Amino acid sequence: MLGTLSQQQIDELLTRNVTGRIGCHDGDRIYVVPVSYAYNEKYIIAHSREGLKTEMMRKNPQVCFEVDEIHDLSNWKCVIAQGTYEEITDERERYYAMKFLVSRLKHLKISETAKLPHMALEGDVAEDVPAEIRPIVYRIRLGSLSGRFESI
Repeated sequence: MLGTLSQQQIDELLTRNVTGRIGCHDGDRIYVVPVSYAYNEKYIIAHSREGLKTEMMRKNPQVCFEVDEIHDLSNWKCVIAQGTYEEITDERERYYAMKFLVSRLKHLKISETAKLPHMALEGDVAEDVPAEIRPIVYRIRLGSLSGRFESI
């Protein structure tokens, strides 16, 4: 049976998972990449190093975000969200966004850009943190959300 997920089911799927895919485009290229994330019912919170993804999202902040749960070809759920990329630059807000993200990921091995001790609450960057690994912290402000499923 094919069906549509309710808003509650969409929220549960996004909360239960920590890996999704961001689709972005710059007018010439489309780029889809997996990211670790945390969901708070308004935003997807994530982090990244400088690179193609952040360059493209800065150029065109309209993005798509997708999360799947696939058990087999006849039993799956999928949520797709349209949203807007917003870089978090205020140091206090960055700190709390990263704290929230790390709290969702703490049971997993996390990347070197997701380590809280390197982030200062008062807005100072720890001097021993190389600029090239200081994360870009961002959120996807969610617009429309849709979810589908198949089950037998």
